[in-house]
Amino acid sequence: MGNREVNQVLENIYRRLMNRYGQQHWWPAKEPFEVIVGAILTQSVAWRNAEKALSNLKKYGALSPKALRLLESDQIANLIRPCGYYNAKTLKLKAFVLWLGECYQDDLKKLFSNSAGELREQLLNVYGIGEETADSITLYGARKPSFVIDAYTRRILSRLGLASKDSSYAAYQALFMQNLPNKVSLFNEYHALLVRLAKDVCQKKPLCPRCCLNDICHFYKSNLDAKVKIG
Repeated sequence: MGNREVNQVLENIYRRLMNRYGQQHWWPAKEPFEVIVGAILTQSVAWRNAEKALSNLKKYGALSPKALRLLESDQIANLIRPCGYYNAKTLKLKAFVLWLGECYQDDLKKLFSNSAGELREQLLNVYGIGEETADSITLYGARKPSFVIDAYTRRILSRLGLASKDSSYAAYQALFMQNLPNKVSLFNEYHALLVRLAKDVCQKKPLCPRCCLNDICHFYKSNLDAKVKIG
């Protein structure tokens, strides 16, 4: 499949998802630091659990770099307990706010003045920040184009038959970034819509008949073919 064909397929998927679900208004945070903390807290857990931890931090007045640096690790762990893996995530939060203070004096505008590529590279060098988290911070916090790849996106692309033989994070990300306009608003909505689709119908046990993409889905078609042959 050539680049033009891939572009058309991706745009078709986006239109269908937007028609079905509408704008998702994601990420649900009032300011960039909340996006950063949320991106760390939601690692390996559902957003609703991270949201409870964020709420605790807000109520305690701890949702700022300085406040997190001043708190003892066990205090942070207790506040973020609802998000799971709270001891590991405490270390990650501490590492990030220490780095932000030392390198940027807690100035997110200064941090976000880097290009998308430079910002992403710097974030990846901070303890506990992997590719998905770095891209979430870059896209949703800094408002710079960097497509987020998560388990939901991998599942959907694989079932649609769009996954490449190279199953690396970079390969999945390149599919979008090399075949779509490099726009923050597009990347934002596209990723959010894929998450919505995965939660709504493209679950681990998919509800294919309800899916707005089933007529172009290899997984659905192959299962239909198998049923016909069995019948």
